[in-house]
Formats: sequence, C-alpha cells, structure tokens
Amino acid sequence: MNVSAWSIKNPIPAVMLFVLLTLAGLMSFNAMKVQQFPDLELPTVSVSASLPGAAPAQLETEVARKLENAIAPLQGLKNIYTNVQDGSVTVTAEFRLEKPTQEAVDDVRSAVQQVRSDLPGDLRDPIVSKMNLSGAPILAFTIRSGSMDDEALSWFVDNTISRALLGVRGVGSVARVGGVTREVQVALDPLKLQSLGATAADISRQLKLVQTESAGGRADLGGSEQPMRTLATVATVEELSRLELSLSSGKRVRLDEVASVKDTVAEQRSFATLNGKPVVGFEITRSKGASEVEVGAAVQKALADLKVAHPDLELTQAFDFVTPVQEEFDASMTMLYEGAVLAVIVVWFFLRNWRATLVSAVALPLSAIPAFIGMHYMGFTTNIVTLLALSLVIGILVDDAIVEVENIERHLRMGKTPYQAAMEAADEIGLAVIATTFALIAVFLPTAFMSGVVGKFFKQFGWTAVFAIFASLMVARLLTPMMAAYIMKPSTHVHEEPVWMPLYLKITRWTLHHRWITMFSAIGFFIGSLFLVPLIPSGFIPPDDNSQTQVYLELPPGTTLAQTRAAAEQARALIGKVQHVNSVYTTAGGGSVGSDPFQGGASTEVRKATLTVLLAERGKRPVKQMIESQMRTALSELPGARFKVGLGGSGEKYQLALKGEDPVALALAAAAVEKDLRKIPGLGNISSSASLTRSEVAIHPDFARAADMGVTSAAIAETLRIATVGDYETALPKLNLSQRQVPIVVKLATDARQDLELLGRLMVPGAKGPVMLSQVATFEMSSGPAMVSRLNRVRNVNFEVELSGVPLGEVTDAVAKLPSIVNLPAGVQQLEIGDAEVQGEMVAGFGMAMMTGVLCIYIVLVLLFKDFLHPISILPSVILSFGGAFIGLLVSGKMLSMPSFIGLVMLIGVSTKNSILLVDYAIMARRDHGLTRFEALIDACHKRSRPIIMTTIAMVAGMLPLVLGLGNADNSFRAPMAAAVIGGLITSTILSLLVTPSFFSIVDDIEHFVGIAKRKLLRQKEELQAPPAAAPESP
Repeated sequence: MNVSAWSIKNPIPAVMLFVLLTLAGLMSFNAMKVQQFPDLELPTVSVSASLPGAAPAQLETEVARKLENAIAPLQGLKNIYTNVQDGSVTVTAEFRLEKPTQEAVDDVRSAVQQVRSDLPGDLRDPIVSKMNLSGAPILAFTIRSGSMDDEALSWFVDNTISRALLGVRGVGSVARVGGVTREVQVALDPLKLQSLGATAADISRQLKLVQTESAGGRADLGGSEQPMRTLATVATVEELSRLELSLSSGKRVRLDEVASVKDTVAEQRSFATLNGKPVVGFEITRSKGASEVEVGAAVQKALADLKVAHPDLELTQAFDFVTPVQEEFDASMTMLYEGAVLAVIVVWFFLRNWRATLVSAVALPLSAIPAFIGMHYMGFTTNIVTLLALSLVIGILVDDAIVEVENIERHLRMGKTPYQAAMEAADEIGLAVIATTFALIAVFLPTAFMSGVVGKFFKQFGWTAVFAIFASLMVARLLTPMMAAYIMKPSTHVHEEPVWMPLYLKITRWTLHHRWITMFSAIGFFIGSLFLVPLIPSGFIPPDDNSQTQVYLELPPGTTLAQTRAAAEQARALIGKVQHVNSVYTTAGGGSVGSDPFQGGASTEVRKATLTVLLAERGKRPVKQMIESQMRTALSELPGARFKVGLGGSGEKYQLALKGEDPVALALAAAAVEKDLRKIPGLGNISSSASLTRSEVAIHPDFARAADMGVTSAAIAETLRIATVGDYETALPKLNLSQRQVPIVVKLATDARQDLELLGRLMVPGAKGPVMLSQVATFEMSSGPAMVSRLNRVRNVNFEVELSGVPLGEVTDAVAKLPSIVNLPAGVQQLEIGDAEVQGEMVAGFGMAMMTGVLCIYIVLVLLFKDFLHPISILPSVILSFGGAFIGLLVSGKMLSMPSFIGLVMLIGVSTKNSILLVDYAIMARRDHGLTRFEALIDACHKRSRPIIMTTIAMVAGMLPLVLGLGNADNSFRAPMAAAVIGGLITSTILSLLVTPSFFSIVDDIEHFVGIAKRKLLRQKEELQAPPAAAPESP
C-alpha cells in the first residue's frame, strides 16, 4: 500500500494526525523535568559505622574486616571499597549493574545484621544506605544577621530554614555547615573529684539516672485509668547545678560543689567563611527524579518569603549548580533553533523557491515535537544526553523532506502538474527514504542497549534519536508529498544545471573507467586515517568549563581547627590574587559541595578544608583549566599542606591504585610510584592516600597491679574518654526545652587535656574502691596511621593525578611505562579504577554498538534490495567517513572521548544514507528504464548528487553552532561530537560520491561472475541427471 499516494488523495486524516501528535508532544515536553544528567541508579551500597574516639588500626581489625567478610560472599558483588578514619568506618559495596538496587541494599543489610553481635558493643548500629548520585548539593547559601549570635543563627538554620525548605517539593535534604551547637557543659574540678574519690564516669552516669523522665505504671482512681510518669527533669541550668547526686561510694554531693555548670555551645569542629568572613552555611540537595531548575526556583522563592519575614537576614549564594543546568538547557534549545534555521536557509539557497522551502521547513518541528511523546512515555528527562540526541538529529530530520521535495521539484520541471509530480516522485523515491531511515534507526538503536555505566547514559540517547528519526519518516511519507501536491506550483523557469555538475560528472566518468585506482586510493585514505588515531588525544568525558571550581586542602594529622582555619584563610588570600576569581566559600569539618559520592561524601575531619571558588562568567575569562593552573602556581607558596585544584569531575583526574597484603611493601612501592609520577610533564598535583602517621598517647596498664586492685582496661579507657571528651551521645543526660533537647556533657575543663600528670591523678573504679590512674598505668607518646584505605579486603593506596588539560589516554600510557610500575615488588598489584576503567568499558561498548549497527544496516538493505551483494557497495562510505572524523577532531583540537564516539555512531548512519540514495537509483534505472550499468550510474550521480550535497550542507549547517559554541553555555561536551560529525560528513560525502559508483560496478561484476558460475554448475548438474535418449524401436 502506498502511504504517500493515500495521503495525497485524503489530506485531512494526515493533517489531523500531525495536529494531535504536535499537541501531545508539546504537553509531554512541558511535563518533562530539566536535569543535568539522567538520574542513574547504580547498585552501590554504603555501610557506615562509628565508634567515636577509636583509632583506625583498631577499627580496621575489629570492625572493617568483619563487615568486609560478611559482604564479600554476596551475589553480583564487583568491588568493596573501605575507608577507615578516626572513629568511623565506611564500607562501600559496588555491585554489577544487572543487580537491582533494592535487592543489593537488602542483601547488604542482612549480611551486616548477621555479624552485628561480633562487632564491639559500644559501636553504634551500622547504617546501610544506597548510593544516591543525585545526593550532591545543588545549592549552597551562607547566612548572616546583625540581631542573632552564632548559636541563634545555627538554630535558625536547623529549625526555621530547614523546615521551610524541606516543605518545598523536590528538596532532598538541607544540611548546615559551620555554626555552633548548644550544649550544657558540666566542667568537673579534678582536685575535688580526687578528694571525694569520685570518677567523671560516676557523675555522668548518676546525672543520667536522676535527670530523666520515665514511665511509672498505671493507677485506677475515681473509676478511671491514669498513667503514671516519674518527672525528675529540671528545666533550667540553675536547677541542674543544685541537683544532689549519690556516688557509688555512698557519699552525697551537690553538682555545683564539684563542677561549674554553664549553658554554652559545644566545642567547634567545623566552620564556614565567605570571602574571609565567618558565616553559617547550608547546603541543599534535590531528591531523586526532581529537576534541578524547578527545585532551584522553588528554593529561591521560599528564601525570598523568609527574608520578608526576617528583614535583618543577609543571604548569599555560595555555590550554584542550577544556573549551569538552566544555561545548558537554554543553549541547547537555542542551538536547536539555530540549526533548524540554518538548515532551512540551505534548502532555500538550493531550491530558490519559497513554497518548496516551506514544505521542507515544516518537517523540522513536526519531526522533533512528536519525539517528546515517546521520551515522556519512557520516563526520560530533558538532560544533556537527550538534548544532545536532538541537536544531532536536527540535520537528519530535514534530510528526508529535502530528498522528497527535491525529487518532486525535478518531476515538476518535466512539465507535470504538482499533484501528478508529487504522486510519481513519492512513489519513485519511497523505498530509498524508508531504507535510509531504517538504516539510521539500525545505527542508533544498539547504543540504547549498551552495557555498563555508559549504557545507562545511552539508553536515553539511543531512544530519543530513534523516536525523532521515526517521526521524520512519517512526516516525509505522509505530510511532505501531500503538502507539495497542494502548495507547489508548476515549474515555469528553465532549469539550469548547477555550475559544478559537468565537472563532477566528468570526474565520475574517469573514476568509473579507472575503478581499481579509485578503490586503492580510497583504501589508502582509510589506512592513512587510522595512522591519525594515535595523534588524537583520548579521554572519557571532556573537562567542563563551568564558572566554579574547588580547592581541597589537607593538613597534617593532628592539626587543630584553628590551624586549619588559618591555613584556609592564607590559601584564600593567595587564590584571591588570581584574576577572574569572584568569591571564595570555605568549609572545614563538614560540607559536601562538589565531593565525590564514591569517596564517601563529606569529610568531617577538622584537618581538611574545601574552598569553593566562583569565577567570572564564561566569555569574560579564559578557559577554566588555565585559571586552575594559575591557582596551582599561587598555592605552591602555601607551606605544609597538600592541595588539589578542580571539582575532580570526569575528565579532570586520573586515578591509579596499588594493592597489597604487606603494608610495608605497599608503602615502599607507593613512595616509588609517587616519585616517578612527578616526573611526567604537564600534570597538576599528585595526591596519594598513602597514610600519614600521626602522634597519639598510648596508655599501657600494668597488668599485675591492675589485677591486684581489681581495675580493668575497659574502666581505664572509659574514665579517660568521659573525662576528656564526655560520654557517648546516646548515654548523655538531656535538658528538655520547648522544641529541642540540649545535651548535658560532663567532663573535665578543656585545659585539663593539656596536662598528662593531671590525667594520671584521675580516679579509676576498682574492686577495692577508687584507684589513682597513674598507679596502675603509664602514659607514653607513640604513632599510628591517620587513615586506612582498603580495596577488596586488602590495603591499598590510591593516587589522584590532576590532568590539568593533559588527555587521560596519554597519562594512562605514560604511567604504564614508569619503571616503578613495571618493577612492582612481589605481592603488590596495580589496579585500573575511575575514568580509565570506564573509558576502556566505553570503547568496547561503542565498538560493539557500531558493529551491531553496520550489521543491522546490511540486514535492512538486503530486505529492501532483495539482494545479498549490492548492499555491500555501501560500505566504503562508512569506512571513509571515519578518516574525516579524525581529521575534524585533529583540526579542532578536540579529544576522542564519549561525545566524539557518539558522533562516529551517527556518521555510520548518515554516510550510508548518501550511498543508499545513489545505489537505489542506479538499480531502479537499470530495472525500470533499461539503461546499461555505466549509464545508470552516471544518471544516478546526476540525479541524486544534488539532494545528497544539499542534505550534507544542511546537516553541517545544523551542527556548526555546536562547534563554534555560539551562545553562553558550556560547549565542552558537544563540540567534540560536532567536530567529528562535520569532518566525517564532508569527506564521506565527497568521497562516497566518487567511490561508491566504482565500488558498485566491482560488486556488480562479482555478482555477475557468481551468477555465471551458478548457471554453469546447474547446467552441469542437469546434464548429469538427464536420462540417456531411448533408441528408436524397430518396426
């Protein structure tokens, strides 16, 4: 059934169908969320357990190994990463992508429950949570107020602001950074404690038993039931200080006799500053599936309402991930429009007929808009990947319409009426248009089924492209011929051949007469293009050029918060001198802006600080990588600190890991590798997780004396812990206020921590009464690792190397040749992690997708041409397009990375499209018009070269805005893809117009010889099988 002919005869159903599709498409577009990247759900589960005050070496033995051994046998497990720091263990279990996330969480939770009884009793219950890639903050604000002090401001953020913002749809969490927490401090006097023979633990526990509310049973009075409550809580600090406690020795003491009680703030373990001024910050993350742009707008509105209610508040935005997403979206839409307009201008330039141009131009929106219906139905969002697919497809969408319109125009010039021309032209070219469209679908669809993390991204890319291409086929078959039949006018002007046509036909005749020379030249070009590959830098995702970056400072273990603050302030002053830096937001001891979710999120160590740097707008400054290298130079003056510059996103760092059972051999190997890494030229900073040692105070009990006096090691540890930092949070007594509980911390005054002799005079409970600590134990200074990092149950060392513009592929090769890597000691191995691992996965995935695509195209063409050999004549165009793509990347200086691979996939489809148009016409001319092969090929080149060149120029025009980066959005992701496509399109079109006819004639000859051989074989068979002629019977 000829759909086009039916549509021309019955125009109304086709028009109504497209009205419906357009309306549904626009509604779907409005319903789709705008995001940066698609929401990926990776089956990665983290287990965090904390035991405040425990050293890393102890936690590794008692907690980390037990958790790892419980998780290791789980089905589908890929890697276990473990990070042990002071007082906390984080085990991250990464599963294979096929495993459902919820099942992974449940498996890990039940494995952890099974070993809970083996873990230390004081350990808080391990928290099992799934990794949330949308859990990185999208906005950070700082807040100041003239009428509130730090404590009031911190409570205002915790209570008022977080309540207002969590009510906003799409907000996942609000976390405070910096500021202070209120607590009641009971500072004990060590001399008075000693004279009473009491311990800090004794007083803390007694206070917990007295200062409490508990259920007390039930009474039946006056014929009804009443619950009983024991109300022993006090409401104010004055009442608390007058409380009488009975000690374990039987003595009675009033609290203010042995301690000073103050309502104050807890010891500060984090801070935030904006441009050097102390502030309280808060970070906002979005929930899964929410749109960054919508959440950002709603948060700004909620904060504006808060400001009206509290006019003295000073809110400043310190970090913003919403604007880049909005810019990206706006720019993508602008590029779509620019590409469409350019494509339409090209059509007009060739046809010089506004009616024909209008018919082609209508095809663009009507192909793109219905694609949103499919996208919305499959739950996609409007993100970088889907918009990339659409901006890619823009050039293709107008293609089918151009081919149809150009063909109808040619028939009009033969003197036919528009109705007749549309009918015949649509019928003549229908098969070619369907073949080219399905060839494109066959190329894009395999990318939707790629495996690995890359495949998760490309599911949306492949399907979006397929929806748009299929919509364009419907437009080209239903709408374009019908509109042409009713809009276009009979041709009046004399048709002039394009200026280049005689020259082109002359060259084509020469190539057909010298077809082997042509073929070998084409093969030479392909082999030459393969030699270009090593010259092109390779990477995973090109580094972005957003207007924010980060500096991450790490100071030696044992650094205090005050020292960290001074170092961070010095770093801020150095960075402030670099040009184009607008503001610097500093956090230490908290805050997870820009942190890598795989590294366990925020760092709560006081020795680490993060400076989030806001740069000038794009266009008013050089590329971000240049500013970052200036920052590195400036920071090299900072003494005694490790630092990293850059958000550490994709395309910015290379990761290398060494693992080994023997910690000593591992440390030596790591030191050698680090030394060698520093010799590779052009790299930024190199940071190693090889643990720094830090000093610690070791207490060694004298077992004989301790046993004699009935003192246990646990009692010594508990006494010291409660005296220096207070009891565990769960065991603390609380002071009840109207909206919150304030912890009451019982410990020695802070300056007591500076005097070991004083600590030695503390009392420890023994079987025969309290004993002085120094009588049963000795203190000495020692050292231990500051952190332990493990991978798959053995210790490992991770190196992070800042690429600072050097391509990932180059660094990977250079590292493989380092002498220290080549000669690793026995038992130490190198591992591929991070981008390098994913890059290998991606190249393999894309290779597979391309092979599948080519195979699918071949199958589609065999079905359409009803022939096995002719479709092979389309291959040269695919092969020749790659050379052009590589040249395009080299000339524009772009990397062979994920976006350029997308470009290569698309090239396969588009270059086959050109050859299909030629081959299809040559076959038809021989079959229907009885032309010889040579005449048919020359006629095909004559008739089809114009639409081929038109569609190529239209596509290049549609892509140009991407390479040039017009507009104010970050173009780093799209430009490599467009460069590859433009380079490949130009060479593929020129070469396939010259090479395909020659190759077709060679394939045709092969088919001819195969046919002759087949006939000879059959004839011989028949002769052998024919019975000998019977002798004539005698009369």
